[in-house]
Amino acid sequence: MTDENKDICPETPENPDLPETPEAAPEEPKEVVSWYIPQEPQGREVVSYYVQRDPMPQNVWQQAAKKEKRRSRLWLWISLAVLAVTVAAVVLAAILGGNSGSGQHRPLPDGDGDNPSSIVDIFGSKATTIPKIQGDPGVRLACRDPQGQPLTAQEVYAKVNPSVVTVVSEQSEGASIGTGVIMTSDGYIITNAHVISGGKSCWVALDTGVTYEVNLVGFDEEEDLAVLKADPQNPLPAAEFGNSDLVQVGDTAYAIGNPLGVELRGTMTNGIISAVNRAVEVDGKTMTLLQTSAALNNGNSGGPLINEYGQVIGINTLKMSTTDSTEATVEGLGFALPISSVSFVVNDLIANGHYRGAPSLGITVTTVERDGGGTQVQVMEVSTGSGAADAGIQAGDVILAADGQAVSVTSDLLTARRSHIIGDTVTLTILRDGQQFDVEVTLRSNRSFG
Repeated sequence: MTDENKDICPETPENPDLPETPEAAPEEPKEVVSWYIPQEPQGREVVSYYVQRDPMPQNVWQQAAKKEKRRSRLWLWISLAVLAVTVAAVVLAAILGGNSGSGQHRPLPDGDGDNPSSIVDIFGSKATTIPKIQGDPGVRLACRDPQGQPLTAQEVYAKVNPSVVTVVSEQSEGASIGTGVIMTSDGYIITNAHVISGGKSCWVALDTGVTYEVNLVGFDEEEDLAVLKADPQNPLPAAEFGNSDLVQVGDTAYAIGNPLGVELRGTMTNGIISAVNRAVEVDGKTMTLLQTSAALNNGNSGGPLINEYGQVIGINTLKMSTTDSTEATVEGLGFALPISSVSFVVNDLIANGHYRGAPSLGITVTTVERDGGGTQVQVMEVSTGSGAADAGIQAGDVILAADGQAVSVTSDLLTARRSHIIGDTVTLTILRDGQQFDVEVTLRSNRSFG
């Protein structure tokens, strides 16, 4: 993941009492992630299943999984009669209702053979041919600070679960099952890229069982994010997204998703935030993630990590599991993409269909003490070729506001920038030599300059 301080440019220490060049600290060991994958005789970790395409009652897969080995002849005839009536009703509804945008009921994959998307092995390029559409550039993911009092676990579930969907990505053989979060009431849905990787088509199921065919708006494998779009006639229950920058170690955390596939869909687990800004190396790529003790398993991929206010603060992405070199067990090590840090990725996927890099002002800043008390943000360096350089910003300038919002610490500037994408302009209020003025800075990709 992109270092958030680097979206402005690498930030200098905010404590002025520290020396400018501290002694080099001993290098910490890199965090290497490795997992145990069951051998063939023990069963595959990920299997395929057959997707029944004929109209069937929604709960047939549940009934099949719980069939008793022996039934009386009377119970058998009663069951067959009920099943026949239900199938007839579903077929009639399908004929009359068609595939309208109001959603439909369709059979979920057989619970005995579902293929939950791996939350362990998340990288790997596969051809994804899900029908793609252009997103609305005006749609932006907004992260809000918590308001009011914390909720009980029951209240959190009641608030968030309607916004959690089962994501079924139809593959050339079988399908992949994951979780998603409804971002907007008109049908934008966030999930992991590895959930839909290799998909030919995709559909989602609400907690009510109503399903929608979805199109692909955009995805990025390195950031492991994807945005899907349903086309509902009625508003969908969108989730509330929180400011993950405010998360602290020890905060309560919840996860809702489909561990091990559809049979356990809608499962809620809880724990705490175990670490923030955790750098985890996966297949040579370093991701900066939230670490949680809330239980995550295959099928939880793409689902929400939630704070005690019922706000989505992360997208569950991976977990650590037992290594193949020891007999030690590994528990409670789950990781999520911090939603504030990846909001610009989501926004870029919606606006452009792909991720172009982090939008950057192109300045290095620090928080300093202000005469008379308080703090202010001062520019330390301006990157050549950046929007800030073109706007005439200089080292030593003080940034008083961004887009009309007061700036007193560097995180204020980060917050303002996260609501934008590459190509947008940010209005900065600058104080230089006692003179105050506004400048328009065009955001450019952090990949375009050093």
